[in-house]
Amino acid sequence: MGYLFTSESVSEGHPDKVADQIADALLDEFLRQDPESKVACEILVTTGLAVLSGEVRTTAYVDVQQVAREVVKRIGYTKSEYMFDGDSCGVISSIHEQSPDINRGVVRQSEEEQGAGDQGMMFGYACRETDDYMPLAIVLSHILLMELAKIRREGKQMTYLRPDSKSQVTIEYDDNGQPLRIHTIVISTQHDEFDTDERMQQIIRDDIEKILIPRVKNRLPERVQKLCKGDHNLLVNPTGKFVIGGPHGDTGLTGRKLIVDTYGGKGAHGGGSFSGKDPSKVDRSASYAARHIAKNLVAAGVADEVLVQLAYAIGVPNPVSIFVNTYGTSRVKQSDAEIARMVGKIFDLRPGMIIKRLGLKNPIYSVTAAYGHFGRDYFKATVKMGGGNGGNTYEKEVEFFTWEKLDYVEKIKAEFNL
Repeated sequence: MGYLFTSESVSEGHPDKVADQIADALLDEFLRQDPESKVACEILVTTGLAVLSGEVRTTAYVDVQQVAREVVKRIGYTKSEYMFDGDSCGVISSIHEQSPDINRGVVRQSEEEQGAGDQGMMFGYACRETDDYMPLAIVLSHILLMELAKIRREGKQMTYLRPDSKSQVTIEYDDNGQPLRIHTIVISTQHDEFDTDERMQQIIRDDIEKILIPRVKNRLPERVQKLCKGDHNLLVNPTGKFVIGGPHGDTGLTGRKLIVDTYGGKGAHGGGSFSGKDPSKVDRSASYAARHIAKNLVAAGVADEVLVQLAYAIGVPNPVSIFVNTYGTSRVKQSDAEIARMVGKIFDLRPGMIIKRLGLKNPIYSVTAAYGHFGRDYFKATVKMGGGNGGNTYEKEVEFFTWEKLDYVEKIKAEFNL
């Protein structure tokens, strides 16, 4: 018997994502000036106010208030009627120095012996549902909102759009776990007040159906387009109105959209959030490493679906455990336990080596803070570095989304004789 599976996403204007984006913008600015910065920022946004808190150990000087305001304006909160805008909102900073008790376990003379910044377990997941080795429902949920944000920024159609929005996609699967069709699409988007409630809802629904969904469909590969059979349920602003939104409608906090950030409920999540944390925190770096492992295992043909768990103890370099689950889709003779042991041989999973391998001391995190950390396109770009304490600035080419690279496929094939 077939089944339904649902994932959701939220836009860059969702209050929790506003908090995440401020946190990662602060992290990037610290790393830009001092790549050895240790940062754990937590942000709260509400009506007319952003509160910045957390622990930082750095030689950099960052105008945290200016960074927060620029993020808010870039997202699109630029009007006083939103009750939260980048020019007039209050910004309170309560950022202080990192605990020396934590620092002593993380900072070592050699990067090879750097300890994990905290205990915990982290998961990575990959499957063959999309070309990016991601679950289909979360990918479609992200694309809907990315395209909606493009429409808002273009300012030519759907000119009533405001920054806050959410999506949800339900996929129908057959008995063998293969996607059959898109079953339900839910879009809730903040909007200007421009007519009666009933008329506003009808206009927005029609525009979603006639403008947004065709644009999204055109972005999809042919095999996914075939799942858009036109018989899906479409729910738009189900409450009937969504004028009050963003931090004025709901308080936003860093790290509250963990499933949006990862795999939409497929696989598993260890519980630790990502945004605002430098890579010494294995909540972030080991989650990226686990995704890198899972994606390369699937791409190499070890299995069609893979979950990888890594677990660490604070201050200890090597993981205390490595777990692999192929959900019965393995294509190799080794058991899942044997695959896990081989993963430990192929990949150096000490935090210092993960950071070095994936280039995680660079200011690469702002782009991860909305529309998911995984399934994104790897790219290179030139960024400005330095400039702290009156120092010189310089340009550096850095890699983004390095954990999405398929650079270990050949090594894995050689180990598994594929």
